[in-house]
Amino acid sequence: MTDDQDIIFERPAPQIAQITLNRPGQMNAYTTRLCEELVRALDIYLRDDDLRCLIITGAGRAFCSGGDVSGADEHRDDLMKSQLSHGREMRDGMHRVILALARLDKPVIAAINGAAVAGGLTLALACDIRIAADTAKLGDTSGRFGLLPDEGGAWLFPRAMGLDRALKMTMLAETYDAATARDLGLVTEVVPAADLEAHVMELANRLAASAPLAVRLAKSMMLRAQTISLEQSLGDAALSVMIANPSADVREGVKAFFEKRPPVFKGK
Repeated sequence: MTDDQDIIFERPAPQIAQITLNRPGQMNAYTTRLCEELVRALDIYLRDDDLRCLIITGAGRAFCSGGDVSGADEHRDDLMKSQLSHGREMRDGMHRVILALARLDKPVIAAINGAAVAGGLTLALACDIRIAADTAKLGDTSGRFGLLPDEGGAWLFPRAMGLDRALKMTMLAETYDAATARDLGLVTEVVPAADLEAHVMELANRLAASAPLAVRLAKSMMLRAQTISLEQSLGDAALSVMIANPSADVREGVKAFFEKRPPVFKGK
């Protein structure tokens, strides 16, 4: 993928992929085309077993400012023809992105370099770990335009920060500084802006060096556990250990521990 596209997909280090939203002049507001490119890139990451961690970030001064409301999207005229077309745009666009992220059993880090608002906040929350620059702003600005948290925010916001805080944020169209967003549960960590790239890369390298089977199964187990009973989750765990425990990676992990060296995991 090249710089003239709405996203840049690259491999900044062995076993690590990075997706950069590439509309800096529009604060990386998403369009139908950007969503299509993003879904394709997520599929590449999913299917390449050599890639063990994905970073999502934004070009310029924003992570993602939500949907493009400028009218520049090539589909805007078609959208205005029918109320039904708006629902179709969401299902064919950002909804596909959020579902693709939800179905990923591999780790995803959001490197929040700037504003992550409305659908941009939803995109960040769909990632597993969210590291924000101390200069970032996060919140739901959709209400300022009479719009809704329709990209998945109605589901993700309350799970991250509690229903009352999510309602307050959305109904009052509030944004927060990075430290406040961390305290509310929207962000995992806050680091100085100058350190964001290095800190995220260090985390990505640590994830890439971890046992792939264990990482992927642990993520899948925890995601499923959010919607099932304890008894069902324990049954899920029993099935998962039948995959992980007999693996060569577990044997390597134990051997490396006793040999006092870092393990070399191969996902087998």
